[in-house]
Amino acid sequence: MYNTNKLPGLYLVAALICCLAIAAAGTNALAAEDENIALLDRSAKAFAAVVKKAGPAVVHVRVEKSVKQRGGQQDPFGFFNDPFFERFFGPQFKHPGQEQPREFKQQGAGSGFIISNDGYILTNNHVVGDADTITVRLADEREFTANVIGTDPQSDVALIKIDGKDLPVLPLGDSDKLEVGEWVIAIGSPFELNQTVTVGVVSAKGRSRIGINDYENFIQTDAAINPGNSGGPLLNIYGKVVGMNTAIFSRSGGYMGIGFAIPVNMAKAIKEQLQKHGKVTRGWLGVVIQDVDDDLAKSFDLKNARGVLISEVSENSPAEKAGLKQGDVIIKLDDTTVSDVADLRNKIALTTPGNEIRALVIRNGKEKTITVTIGEQPSDFGHSKPGSDNSLKEMGLSLQDLNEEIANQFGYAEEQGVLIADVEPGSSAAEVGLKAGQLIEEINKKRVHNLEQLKKVLEASKNKKKVLLRVRSGEYSQYIVLRAK
Repeated sequence: MYNTNKLPGLYLVAALICCLAIAAAGTNALAAEDENIALLDRSAKAFAAVVKKAGPAVVHVRVEKSVKQRGGQQDPFGFFNDPFFERFFGPQFKHPGQEQPREFKQQGAGSGFIISNDGYILTNNHVVGDADTITVRLADEREFTANVIGTDPQSDVALIKIDGKDLPVLPLGDSDKLEVGEWVIAIGSPFELNQTVTVGVVSAKGRSRIGINDYENFIQTDAAINPGNSGGPLLNIYGKVVGMNTAIFSRSGGYMGIGFAIPVNMAKAIKEQLQKHGKVTRGWLGVVIQDVDDDLAKSFDLKNARGVLISEVSENSPAEKAGLKQGDVIIKLDDTTVSDVADLRNKIALTTPGNEIRALVIRNGKEKTITVTIGEQPSDFGHSKPGSDNSLKEMGLSLQDLNEEIANQFGYAEEQGVLIADVEPGSSAAEVGLKAGQLIEEINKKRVHNLEQLKKVLEASKNKKKVLLRVRSGEYSQYIVLRAK
């Protein structure tokens, strides 16, 4: 039997234990809260420490050019009056008065960062490329006149120099090691507000086909970037430069959460050439290439859609001399996987002419390694030539004639029509569902067997902005109306 005289004592002990448990829980909660606050405090101080160390090497770049009035129309200052670039960078110039004088000064501004203690500075070509005078202002308010060492419009990288000694320097990191989701810090002069700092993450890597530069491999970030940030550094948490802030995607001219930076590894390679030669000499392979989709993968005996398809090899090019052929699919360059057309173009362009590179290709379902000596990119590279395939380029189509080998691969007859070699993403052609590998057999109800006939039909057309195509895919064909945007 229980001794009821002891119950009050037991209740007291139980109550005391509960109180102690509650007190312990409260203490643990407070300790956890304090620990979380301490963690946030350490994170904030870590960002502040990076900015404090990096800030002195970030500069404000002011440019000026004399512009003459011609017949009531001003002579535009390069990109500053270009609506296309305003879409990405916002208005970059000031006008000194309401009335247009016969000659006036146009001004623009951007950012840059010092990479050597004797005054070499990296910035964007679109900031300094067409300027008469360049003034660099440091974080300590000192001002210097800068000289252009070299510019590269195709990548939008420029190298300038000021006369200085023992200047603060930003170390350059390795953008190849950057991971999506990592913290990054942008420093610059948006809207001419010096030493502005924003923090975000890497949203994506390898962004291409944005339409800003000829050679694109952008880091995308949500760290706020605005007009004036162009040319400033994108830093990792160790204070090393991983990118050069270059553009924003915006419908308003201001920040909308999408910014682009040139990877520092690309900028470093270009900087080396600009510093040594004042210009960039790019590598050249001499092939027409296209991305591989599922249909092309099956046609070329690939297990999955990967690599880059060679649709044409130029005569006497490095590719032809090395033995590369139409229908080869390049999957690696020197043990580095090739992901798409932009990736291959960038890798070849940044290879020094005269250097050898090993290309791993798939030919007739089998892997083959071919060593190519990279040539120098011709001066007219990328410009339209007689007989080129740019007839419907503005609508997003790259075209080519059928030869025996390509015709056999796709199951067509030679000169059956004009092959669609590539379709630009987001173009009119992409929107109506056209794909690489399809065959154009008619233009505006006129039968065409090759590019020459296609061009003649287009030249005779009254409406250059709309064409009627009959397009074949395997056994079936359909009519498609294609309109220019």
